[in-house]
Amino acid sequence: MGFEQFEIVAVVAVLIIVAASYFSTRLGLATPIILVIVGLGVSLIPGMPEVHPAPELILTVVLPPLLYSAAVNMPVMDFRRDLSTIGALSVVLVLVSAFVVGTLLWAIFPDLSYAAAVAVGAVVSPPDAVAATSIGKRLGLPPRLLTILEGEGLVNDATALVLLRTAVAATAGAFSFWHAAGDFFYAVAVAIVVGTVVGFVAVRIRSKIDQPVLTTAISFVVPFIAFLPAELAHASGVLAVVAAGLVTGATGVRRLSVADRNAERTNWLTAQLLLENGVFLLMGLQLMTLIDDVSHDGLSVWSAVWIGLAVTVLLGVIRTVFVVPVVFTARRRRSDYAERARRFSEVLDHVSTDERLRSNPRRERLERWLQRRHADARFYAGNGLGWRGGAVLAWSGMRGVVTLAAAQSLPTDFPYRTQLVLVAFVVALVTLVGQGGTLPLLIRVLGIRGTDEERARRELSLLLSEVNEAAVGQVVDNPDLRRRDGRPFDPAVLERARQMHDRMTSPRSGGQQQDSAKAQLPELLQLILDAQQDALNEARSTGSYDSSTIKRAQKQLDQGYVRITGA
Repeated sequence: MGFEQFEIVAVVAVLIIVAASYFSTRLGLATPIILVIVGLGVSLIPGMPEVHPAPELILTVVLPPLLYSAAVNMPVMDFRRDLSTIGALSVVLVLVSAFVVGTLLWAIFPDLSYAAAVAVGAVVSPPDAVAATSIGKRLGLPPRLLTILEGEGLVNDATALVLLRTAVAATAGAFSFWHAAGDFFYAVAVAIVVGTVVGFVAVRIRSKIDQPVLTTAISFVVPFIAFLPAELAHASGVLAVVAAGLVTGATGVRRLSVADRNAERTNWLTAQLLLENGVFLLMGLQLMTLIDDVSHDGLSVWSAVWIGLAVTVLLGVIRTVFVVPVVFTARRRRSDYAERARRFSEVLDHVSTDERLRSNPRRERLERWLQRRHADARFYAGNGLGWRGGAVLAWSGMRGVVTLAAAQSLPTDFPYRTQLVLVAFVVALVTLVGQGGTLPLLIRVLGIRGTDEERARRELSLLLSEVNEAAVGQVVDNPDLRRRDGRPFDPAVLERARQMHDRMTSPRSGGQQQDSAKAQLPELLQLILDAQQDALNEARSTGSYDSSTIKRAQKQLDQGYVRITGA
């Protein structure tokens, strides 16, 4: 394909992605499903050239920025609270699915070794949460369900790819369970360390650069800076990217300016739209190429289809069986958490009012720890996973492009390789279109609703009141408050700032006093905004409010900053 042809194809692909994203809401389908169907239709056009994307293009070029973008926007508090559920789904379930499916394939294909069969099982085991979360956000799924699905999608690719690499290595020699387990935990531990370090260092460097364009440019290479060293160390580059994204999301709000975060958010949303949806379009375009490859090798296309359907059913059964105890445990422990929240509240009241503890240097740290534990207990008590949520969780096991790219990365000397790749494609296609297409109907039938808007507005109003009161107390009512040059603020400016700290206005006095007030007011409002941000960060760290409320409050503070500074 010449450069001009490639340019035309790229332009057409972008236009298709934009059109599919625009019409997805009207059609009631997730954009990935529409793009896969469009790609399938285009692949059936006579004379269409074969599509042979290198699997490394997806796994090493497209996947890192996608996972990083998702991890940056993942509330760390929510991720931590559901870490056990996310870990069970993204690690334990992936491993169980890989070995069970591997056993089935080992029984079906006579020349396939058990290690090779497990490798294929690892290929089809990780669900892709893109379609599920896009549908869930549009239909208003509860935030906790969305967090679990997004968290599972962040981590399960790393589990599957590490297991795939271990299983492929085992096909070349003797297999040792303990050696494989050691490799797995090494890959996870090193990846977390590398990603955490890269995330902290990148945010620190970007905070020193006062140019949003440059800081955003740096953010575009951070996923690869985390991915490449981890891969060179034979760890999980994918997990390193996720760790870097989580660290950036948690620390960036404190260290990066509003202009930096706004510019980064806008640019990453555009990049995510094109990359994420582009690979789904590419997935649909590969259908005829895969069928031709299977026929060329003298293997049966229909056998691959039937085996793919059998694997799909098996994966659905495994996921359903696995989700049941997860939901049951969460429901059974709600009353325990309610009692725990009550006890933490009593202890917190005692610590806050006990005069003997006021002089204790560790009192503030203890109080913050109790606030976090109390908030966690309230969260678990009020956000249980019912059987309706469990049904959505079980039905959200759609596979995606990573499954197909991982299948195409199998060694060329694998027995039945082209047929196994087609099996993986059938699993991805059936789950994405079948389960993804019926998920909106399931949500409506079950009557699942998200956050109550009236309650969300009340919580946002309460949070903003606390943030404003804290800022006024620290700045306006602070008798020791001084300007940058050490002089005190004009009392009239302090009084006016108390009334209109959320926007910039001009004082109504005359002469030299007006000029002095004009110089003082922006400085004072900036101090108030800084104090508000500190108070919001404190609320974020203790987890006293829902992450969605924190996000909405952060947006309002950022808008206030833009109005005052013009940034």
